[in-house]
Amino acid sequence: MEGIVTVVILLLVNLSVIVILNEMIQTNPGLQDGIFIIKRSVFIGPTHYQLWSWENIFIVLMVIFDVGVVYWRLIRRYHQMQLRHIIGELHYIANGHFDHRIPFTLKGDTQRVVTSVNSLVDSVIASIDEERRIEKSKDELITNVSHDLRTPLTSIIGYLGLIEDHQYHSEEEILKYTNTAFSKAKQMKSLVDDLFVYTKMRQTDTPLSIATLDVDQMMEQLAASFELEAGEKGMSISVETPDEPVHIEADAEKLGRVFNNLISNALKYGEGGKHIALRVNPVSDDEVVISVENDGQKIPRAALGQVFERFYRVEESRSKATGGTGLGLAIAQSIVSLHGGYIYVTSDDELTRFVIHLPVKNGVKIKNQQVKPTH
Repeated sequence: MEGIVTVVILLLVNLSVIVILNEMIQTNPGLQDGIFIIKRSVFIGPTHYQLWSWENIFIVLMVIFDVGVVYWRLIRRYHQMQLRHIIGELHYIANGHFDHRIPFTLKGDTQRVVTSVNSLVDSVIASIDEERRIEKSKDELITNVSHDLRTPLTSIIGYLGLIEDHQYHSEEEILKYTNTAFSKAKQMKSLVDDLFVYTKMRQTDTPLSIATLDVDQMMEQLAASFELEAGEKGMSISVETPDEPVHIEADAEKLGRVFNNLISNALKYGEGGKHIALRVNPVSDDEVVISVENDGQKIPRAALGQVFERFYRVEESRSKATGGTGLGLAIAQSIVSLHGGYIYVTSDDELTRFVIHLPVKNGVKIKNQQVKPTH
């Protein structure tokens, strides 16, 4: 409709201009003579065709101009219609249809707009999903912490309440109550401390006290510190290192916590095991692999992909018989990740191995090559 209106207006304008020019030429003899001279001196093509009518020349020029104007108007209107369609699609998505994307394919800058809008919607949806996941994770964290704090807190209140109400028969019984309350309080403190460390390690901007670390010497010190406890459980600890010293840039205190957690877990949960091995293997100039292995009871295959989740315990019950808060491996994974490395576990009837890949230089991030176990 706009094209038709534009054509009609242009025809009227053209007719008006032709009438006005014709009137000017008819009333001006000098102009007529000038036009006649130009006509006779202008030849077109190999046949030397002469233009005897200025109206024909003007009409051809006006037709070319009119076609250009009509084309410009129609293309402009077409782009406006495309833009309205895009806005309509955006309103449809904004009304809650987040799985919808602008389906049509256009050309030029308009298609870039469509692609950008679809990418933006994907990014927003991904952000919303991530926010929901984080919110759910926070709720689970609060639930788990509440559960693990409530049990020892109930015991503390119960035993102290017995003392408060004088429900004891001897000083020995009082000491028994206070000793139990004290143990439960230490258990609560351990959980709070681990929770603090876990949340701190989860922050990507957590500072690291980087220094050059002798990995061989660190493993020897760890083995020596756990030798007595391992002997009490009928287990031995050995260290296997390469002939050449291995040095990395890392936070010694935080990495020490990682290996303390892994060795402690091997002693607690490696039922039936006789040996724990700490192995150091520099696989390249940029990467070192350190493993903590034990020959105790294997981890069920279905649990391998969950052992690094916070508060997860392999045993079915949440009994504290083996101690621990369920945060040790989650903390270890966070610390290793802060160093630019990664950690994974394998387990079979013969050996359970926690394998840590660390970069030699600080600031380098190693790509995780481990294939996640299937459940």
